[in-house]
Amino acid sequence: MLIRRKEAKDYGTKRLVEGAITPGETCLIIEDVVTSGSSVLETAEVLRREGLRVTDAIVLVDREQGGREKLAAAGIRLHSIYTLTQILEMLQRQGKVDTEMVEDVRRFIAENQVTAPIPTACTALSYSARAALPVTHPMAKRLLLLMEKKRSNLCVSADVTDAAELLRLAAELGPSICLLKTHVDILEDFTSDVSSQLRALALQHDFLIFEDRKFADIGNTVKHQYQGGIFRISSWADVVNVHAVPGPGVVRGLQEVQLAEDHPSFVFGFIAGGKVSEQPQFLHLTPGVQMQPGGDSLGQQYQTPHDVIINKGSDIIIVGRGILSSSRRHEAADMYRRAGWEAYVARIGGKE
Repeated sequence: MLIRRKEAKDYGTKRLVEGAITPGETCLIIEDVVTSGSSVLETAEVLRREGLRVTDAIVLVDREQGGREKLAAAGIRLHSIYTLTQILEMLQRQGKVDTEMVEDVRRFIAENQVTAPIPTACTALSYSARAALPVTHPMAKRLLLLMEKKRSNLCVSADVTDAAELLRLAAELGPSICLLKTHVDILEDFTSDVSSQLRALALQHDFLIFEDRKFADIGNTVKHQYQGGIFRISSWADVVNVHAVPGPGVVRGLQEVQLAEDHPSFVFGFIAGGKVSEQPQFLHLTPGVQMQPGGDSLGQQYQTPHDVIINKGSDIIIVGRGILSSSRRHEAADMYRRAGWEAYVARIGGKE
């Protein structure tokens, strides 16, 4: 059992949530009364920041003033022992209230629906809260929960030409990352065994593989590029990206392989310099991140983790040279992981 405090004390554990917490587990919220649902939403947000999943809440009385609908919109199912209408009906059967009183209360409920807004901006919601939204794509949900579990919003850009080096990077940096971004078409010695080993490392260290293929051909060609050829990308990559320039056909080609009828949308995010959509179900990944802002002679511009996550509203930092060029890559990766995560925690107003 967990207990949520209204505010952290200055003594003792100084925590908002007291009890034994195991990130990734599901926590059931128990409340007495629900009106607008705001109290349950606040509790759910605190629990999700601790890495817990919140999908259901039990209450003694639902006042039927809009709370159930608002919780459902935030991915929380409300289970009530009684509704106010049921209590009224019981009282009426027992002769405790008359028909006129029952109708007056029903009219009051209908005319006083609470419309307090639910925070919907991506920057205001935690990763786990966004994962719980009904409209969030299954792969986005998986990634968001993985990020909460590992306390990492770091994607490493493994732009190397040697397969053995790619596998070394995956093994060494895997514990610190949520995504490994690959460019298999620049590997000089790619084989199917490489993709199998990479898949095994992703499972071992709990990260997703993002093949930076940038599909940009007609739909039918893209379909074959995705599932066929020597790379057979669909068999090992969790995430791929496309250029929007060729039009919707390129996305439809990928949908055909992934049985798009099972998923309302095949797109769950954007590679961009910052947030381009206010819809919280979409993730934003930003490349060109280093600890110091600036640029290089080839036109690459660098932004800091703080700038990307807080000022630009992105969700995942993509780091390449800042880690790959370090003599201590594991330490560099953990430094970027901490910087990205601390910026995220500050953005949602929480505490580690």
